[in-house]
Amino acid sequence: MAVNLSRNGPALQEAYVRVVTEKSPTDWALFTYEGNSNDIRVAGTGEGGLEELVEELNSGKVMYAFCRVKDPNSGLPKFVLINWTGEGVNDVRKGACANHVSTMANFLKGAHVTINARAEEDVEPECIMEKVAKASGANYSFHRESSCFQDTGPQAPVGSVYQKTNAISEIKRVGKDSFWAKAEKEEENRRLEEKRRAEEERQRLEEERRERELQEAARREQRYQEQQRSSGPPSRTCEQEQEVVSRSRQEWESAGQQAPHPREIFKQKERAMSTTSVSSSQPGVCEEPAPSTLSSAQTEEPPTYEEPPEQDTLYEEPPLVQQQEAGSVHIDNYMQGQGISGQGLCARALYDYQAADDTEISFDPENLITGIEVIDEGWWRGYGPDGHFGMFPANYVELIE
Repeated sequence: MAVNLSRNGPALQEAYVRVVTEKSPTDWALFTYEGNSNDIRVAGTGEGGLEELVEELNSGKVMYAFCRVKDPNSGLPKFVLINWTGEGVNDVRKGACANHVSTMANFLKGAHVTINARAEEDVEPECIMEKVAKASGANYSFHRESSCFQDTGPQAPVGSVYQKTNAISEIKRVGKDSFWAKAEKEEENRRLEEKRRAEEERQRLEEERRERELQEAARREQRYQEQQRSSGPPSRTCEQEQEVVSRSRQEWESAGQQAPHPREIFKQKERAMSTTSVSSSQPGVCEEPAPSTLSSAQTEEPPTYEEPPEQDTLYEEPPLVQQQEAGSVHIDNYMQGQGISGQGLCARALYDYQAADDTEISFDPENLITGIEVIDEGWWRGYGPDGHFGMFPANYVELIE
C-alpha cells in the first residue's frame, strides 16, 4: 500500500517548513509511522543539529529524518535526508516500507544529500558532514594543480580484516553460551542429587533388612528357649549318640583310614535309632541288625533268615559301633579343648551356606543358628533361620557367648 501523508498533513507540512526556513531555530524534523499502518506522523523536532537527531533514531522502527546543516566549505545551509530502517524491523515491514522512500523524497524536497542508514555507524555526524562537503562542489583550489591525472602505476587492491560488530547478535551469542553453561551445571547437580538419594534409599533398606533379621533371630531364640523350658533337660540318648560317633571317628583315625563324612555318620545314627525303635517294639527280633542286613532281608524270601550266612552278617555290626565309639572319643577331646558344652549353643553365621540335601540347613551372613549340637569338630547341627533342624559346617559360624 502507498504511504498516507494526508491524515497528518498540516503537522507534517509545518515541521518541514520550520526546518527549511533559514531564520527558524528548528534545524531538524523526524517522521515515522503510526503503529503498523502506513500513516506518517511527526516523531519530533529539535534545534541541536545532527548530534541531537541521531539520538532520537529508534532501532526498531522505520523513520525519515530531514536536517539543516551548514556547508563546511561555503558556509551555506544544506539539507540532509536520512532514510532510517532499524535492525529490529522484521523483513516484511522492511519490504513494505521500501516502496515509500521515493514518496517521502518528493515530500521532503530540496535535500542535497540522501543517506540510507540501518545502524548508528551509518549516521555518524562526521561522516554526514564529509558527504555534505563532497556534494557542495566547492572543495577545489585554484592555486594547486590536482594530481589526480598523474600516472602512478597500477594500484593494488586494498585489503581489510575489519568486521562490523552487531550488538544484538553479540548479546544473543553471549546469552546463549551462559544459558547452556547454566543448563549443564543444573543437569550435573540433578545427577548428583539422584545419586545421593539412591544411596540414602539403599542404606535405609539395608538398615531395615538388618533390623528385620535381628527381630526374627530374637523371636526364634525366644521360641527355642520356650521349647527348651517346656521340654525339660535333654535325654541321655543324645549324649550316648555323640559318644558313639566320637569313638567311631577316633578308631578310624587310629587305624590310619580316612574318617567318614559327618553327614554319613549322621545318616547311620538315624538309621540306628530307627532300627533300635523297631527292635524294642518286637522282642523276638535281633536288637542290633545292620542296615545292609535289613535291606537284604527285605529283598529275600523268609526262609533266608535261618541260613547261617545271614546270621554271620548280623554279627558284623560291632566293628561299626567300635568305630563310632572311637570317633566319639575324638569329638569329646575336641570339645573339651575348645571349651564347648555341645548342646544348647547359639552361633552367628559368618558366611552364607546352601544345604546340599534335607539333612542340612541353609543360612545367610548374620543369621542365628540355635540349639546347636556338636557332633563333629567340622560339622554341627542345629535350628536354622527357617526353623529346620539339620547339619552345617562349623567353620561357617562363630559361637555367641
